[in-house]
Amino acid sequence: MSNSPDGGTLKNIVSHCKEYGFIYPSSDIYDGLGATYDYGPNGSELKNNIKEYWWKAMVSMHSNIVGIDAAIFMHPTTWKASGHVDAFNDPLIDNKDSKKRYRADVLIEEYIAKIEGKISKEVTKAAKRFGDSFDEAQFVSTNPRVVGYKEKIQSIEYRMGQALETGDLSDLKLLIEELEIADPVSGSKNWTDVRQFNLMFSTEVGSLADGAEKIYLRPETAQGIFVNYLNVQKTSRLKTPFGIAQIGKAFRNEIIARQFIFRMREFEQMEMQFFVQPGTEMEWYEHWKEKRIKWHKSLGLGEEKYRFHDHVNLAHYANAASDIEFNFPMGFKEIEGIHSRTDFDLKAHEEHSGKKLQFFDQNTNESYVPYVVETSIGLDRMFLAIMSAAYEEEKLEDGSERTVLRIPPALAPNKVAILPLVNKDGLPEKAEEILNEIKFDFAYQYDVKDAIGRRYRRQDAIGTPYCVTIDHQTLEDNTVTIRERDSMKQERVSIDRLISTLHEKVDMKHLLKSLA
Repeated sequence: MSNSPDGGTLKNIVSHCKEYGFIYPSSDIYDGLGATYDYGPNGSELKNNIKEYWWKAMVSMHSNIVGIDAAIFMHPTTWKASGHVDAFNDPLIDNKDSKKRYRADVLIEEYIAKIEGKISKEVTKAAKRFGDSFDEAQFVSTNPRVVGYKEKIQSIEYRMGQALETGDLSDLKLLIEELEIADPVSGSKNWTDVRQFNLMFSTEVGSLADGAEKIYLRPETAQGIFVNYLNVQKTSRLKTPFGIAQIGKAFRNEIIARQFIFRMREFEQMEMQFFVQPGTEMEWYEHWKEKRIKWHKSLGLGEEKYRFHDHVNLAHYANAASDIEFNFPMGFKEIEGIHSRTDFDLKAHEEHSGKKLQFFDQNTNESYVPYVVETSIGLDRMFLAIMSAAYEEEKLEDGSERTVLRIPPALAPNKVAILPLVNKDGLPEKAEEILNEIKFDFAYQYDVKDAIGRRYRRQDAIGTPYCVTIDHQTLEDNTVTIRERDSMKQERVSIDRLISTLHEKVDMKHLLKSLA
């Protein structure tokens, strides 16, 4: 059989998600609302399973990490203290001919991605030329053309970073012009000046317009953790180092939200803020980098699909930052950030609230404002990573084709499908007996429509790892056929052993144990 090595294109994945109940355009009957999506029956199950795996790995497996669920609305001074009111901006640029609006930094990043694509082509050509003796690391570091490409990327990244850090928007436009970056829609290079655009959604609280108070939909979940830091520390009786985790919605008025669910205006984050003694933050920063990449790679989506990107130009609150990037259909993009945030947030909230947010260390008999190491993963981006790695259009040995989602079994929306071979002869009744036993352990589908082969294909397309077929032999010897999604191999198993067999194959605890 032959597989498509890099999964499907983004267009194919978007179509598949809608057809098989993973993701729908929001308000679809009204032709949708830009950059907002609804998760369907299979999508909401997969999303919940990703949350569960993150929560168990981050909270349940650590005695010094607890979880909270903070409100979306917060006191408006929160966002003044955090810097979001004054500095949470994206550089906006318009094309005068197409009238399309873009983020200036994203246009430059896409230009860099094209150069990275040229490097990949050079590596692929060299690998074919040299065969088994090919040393990629040596080639990348010595080939004059590749070295030139890499130097150009570094030069562009440095200049863009400096312009963003200093707020030199004129140089950002100049860089776009010097690189001759064209509007992706029209090909025009006729750009406006770059200007800042605040990303926070605002609304009002109060019964009368003239007496209403302006508040914001939170642009990140982290601040809900910081303002609750002392409440959690005292009620949970925690000592540094300790962490507070949260899963929740955040909202950003993105200039241009695209690439399906990769960049949306309403999205979900899974974050953990780890509070440590000042001076130990770099040790914990490296610790969490290692922990988080191990969590990602444990899913078996392909180790080569991940890489670290260490930040050269740091945010105002950080002294170290690194992104875990995943190779999406549109190239390597950030899926998770690990940041050493220093004591910036807690000190800012101390200043604006007038409340002390210090930890008293009984071992050293001193009080201090803890430093914070953050891990922040986009749940929707994680969903897209799994779908893009799992999606395959596969040609089989007999010449037929199938579309299969090789979702990690522990995360699959349905762990098992119960399929009576025919809808008569007592097989549906026997299938229902089995269903009534397994429904307490596994998410399942029950399907009696169409020939068994078509039902297998339907389950392959939604990522169900195992199908259990009840046939006439089942009535004779109390055995069923288990068919495995990825290999399509089948085996007979006693009904008495069915639940334990499935647990061995799909239980999340096996993934969690691999992290321990």
